[in-house]
Amino acid sequence: MKIGEIARQAGTTTETIRYYEQIGLLPKAVRSESNYRVYTSTHLERMTFIRHCRSLDMTLDEIRILLHFKASPDENCRGVNRLLDEHIGHVGRRIAELQELERQLRALRQCCPEENLTQHCGILAGLSQTNDGEPAPHRM
Repeated sequence: MKIGEIARQAGTTTETIRYYEQIGLLPKAVRSESNYRVYTSTHLERMTFIRHCRSLDMTLDEIRILLHFKASPDENCRGVNRLLDEHIGHVGRRIAELQELERQLRALRQCCPEENLTQHCGILAGLSQTNDGEPAPHRM
């Protein structure tokens, strides 16, 4: 299949496929006599695997490691387990950071409970303060 077809079936763009080829996550496709890239079902399977990993917010380096294990069926999967455990920890930390961000945004929203002129907007005033409550220095 050509690049447009594999992109459609994998639910991605042709640019993404070219990029994954360039960085070695996806094997280079052979070229036809007319110089079109020709992809196989193996390319599609690998692209589907990569897309699934990306949907789980895995980094390209994590995916590269997982692809190594996938290509080595006789190896112990301890490394896969460790990688996933580390990723779960990373996701947990991000969730905590996002919850703190939400708390800060809700507190900021409470600074202006009703519509005012912007010169009296508590949100804008709050955003103009440093973390210690002092007015932020004026910068140009």
